[in-house]
Amino acid sequence: MDQEPLNPVEELGLEPQQLPRHIAIIMDGNGRWANLKGLPRINGHMEGAANVRNIIIHCARLKIEILTLYSFSAENWKRPKDEVEALMDLYVEYLIKERTEIIENNVRLIQIGRRDGLPAAVLRELDTTVHMSKDNTGLKLYLAINYSSRNEIVDACRFLAREVEAGRLTPDQIDAQQINNALYTAGIPDPDLLIRTAGEMRISNFLLWQISYSELFVTEVLWPDFRKEHINEAICTYAERERRFGGVKSDIHSNDK
Repeated sequence: MDQEPLNPVEELGLEPQQLPRHIAIIMDGNGRWANLKGLPRINGHMEGAANVRNIIIHCARLKIEILTLYSFSAENWKRPKDEVEALMDLYVEYLIKERTEIIENNVRLIQIGRRDGLPAAVLRELDTTVHMSKDNTGLKLYLAINYSSRNEIVDACRFLAREVEAGRLTPDQIDAQQINNALYTAGIPDPDLLIRTAGEMRISNFLLWQISYSELFVTEVLWPDFRKEHINEAICTYAERERRFGGVKSDIHSNDK
């Protein structure tokens, strides 16, 4: 269903310029949520997947520019085979079921992470939704599937090495911007706000390069219970912070990144 945008002044008491452009979320706690209710772990993943829709729609209505969700890490392949297979089936089901919502809410889907190893059915439904939403102009949804930040940096190094080998680049020309341009997230601003649910105080190999100056917000709320009031709290907390990027207050201008 297509919904009217939210007014952040009315919803959050904030001016639009106080909102983060890019929010990244480590969606943690599905398994614990299921365990607490005496349910199989996959039930927690199902509930977590259903909750993704609520957060995407809320961010889209707030006119957040970019939302990056850590959905399945490269390390998650170590989980029990039946759980991984159920998760892959859930991706297929989710991508088919939510495709209409993504299109109607003007969301553009982009996948980040290595494609190698993902089942053909997952890749097919991902590619279909990516293609169908490519001209949407609202929220950019980056879905991190089979993602590892260390792998991303390795892939960037390999790309730059090939550029040097081909004579298109010299070693001395490699700087932070060249590395940025070689990452999966090339062309978009770094996350302003990183949210982690379920209370864990670690980054878990997520956007290690990109979150150098991100504001962190950790909540004890498990991902299936994470609602719009919780992301509103995170955004309001972000708006209260002074971002100095290594400088001091007098050095900072509102358009510095």
